[in-house]
Amino acid sequence: MKTQVCIIGGGPSGLLLSQLLHLKGIDTILLERHSREYVLGRIRAGVLEHGFAKLMREAQCSERMDREGEIHEGFFIAHDGRLDRIDLHKYSGGNSVVVYGQTELTRDLYEARERMKGNVIHNVEDVYLNDIASDAPYVTYRAGDRIVRIDCDYIVGADGFHGVSRKAIPKGILREYERVYPFGWLGVLSRTKPVSPELIYAKHERGFALCSLRSQVLSRYYIQVPLEDSVEDWSDDAFWAELKRRLPAEVAARMVTGPAIEKSIAPLRSFVAEPMRYKRLFLAGDAAHIVPPTGARGLNSAASDIYYLYHGLVDHYQKGDNQKLDGYSDKALARVWKAQRFSWWMTSLLHRFPANSPYEDKLQDTDLAYLMSSDLAKGSLAENYVGLPF
Repeated sequence: MKTQVCIIGGGPSGLLLSQLLHLKGIDTILLERHSREYVLGRIRAGVLEHGFAKLMREAQCSERMDREGEIHEGFFIAHDGRLDRIDLHKYSGGNSVVVYGQTELTRDLYEARERMKGNVIHNVEDVYLNDIASDAPYVTYRAGDRIVRIDCDYIVGADGFHGVSRKAIPKGILREYERVYPFGWLGVLSRTKPVSPELIYAKHERGFALCSLRSQVLSRYYIQVPLEDSVEDWSDDAFWAELKRRLPAEVAARMVTGPAIEKSIAPLRSFVAEPMRYKRLFLAGDAAHIVPPTGARGLNSAASDIYYLYHGLVDHYQKGDNQKLDGYSDKALARVWKAQRFSWWMTSLLHRFPANSPYEDKLQDTDLAYLMSSDLAKGSLAENYVGLPF
């Protein structure tokens, strides 16, 4: 087989890039090691920057998002038994975010690729990147007993933190930066009415909590737990009781509880790999960087990668101009590190760190108090939360 761009990874990043390039007449083949059903079964974040929403519209995949997505112009921070609202619309110059589940977004992208007869190949095994330093790279994978070869101009690795793409960059070239946090998030999805029309981030002496939603009948809640905890340690009743303890009484009193339809624990990690390009290989999304979910930057950082890469490839194929492709890594990383800083700051502000000294706890309290007292501080938070310009 032969294509212009071979994309590895069938999550939202790879699908979005494939869709955008297709609309510009650029041929792609997308490889995914899991089934479509498996990919759509993964529960992920659902807060989209206004820039991401605009990119979905450009990809002609926004009809359901625009119809069913929740437009949020603010969120709450719960602390010391009360709620304070961050007015995103006011402090970011009129911007907002869209709350729309990643699973649904991925479903929309899959349906668009299917409708346009995009070449998406699932259940591939033993994917290997070959000759990426040459002008004629190719990808091989195993399908049953056959080894299939795809010749291409460029390879895009959008195959996540554990994928093969990043590992194809020589160790002497690749630099990795990482911080692993001493806790995780226990998340529960329930078919219940959300406790709040906007997200609630809660700082409490027992640990962080988050009240989120996927729709008016589907709620997503999280609590900070030790890394050694497992899902089996937490019954539904124990989860709801602990969540209520970390919220103001007025919020806990109106919370509707119900059986968990999905429950998982996610460890928190900050990670960046540099560079995001090596010869004919480009990295995008979790293959190159991961953030804690506190600031809702993970999926959105991937979208900015796709924006830069999409425009670079279009300029290359339509204009013979390689300036944006050549600058991709530096441009993407500049925004990635800003998202890293914001996610680290939000995580540091709102979580309980077991190893903190009383002095550090006081500084954390003071940081939150300053935020609530300063319009400039709220403006900085809002600017980052709705999304920095691409």
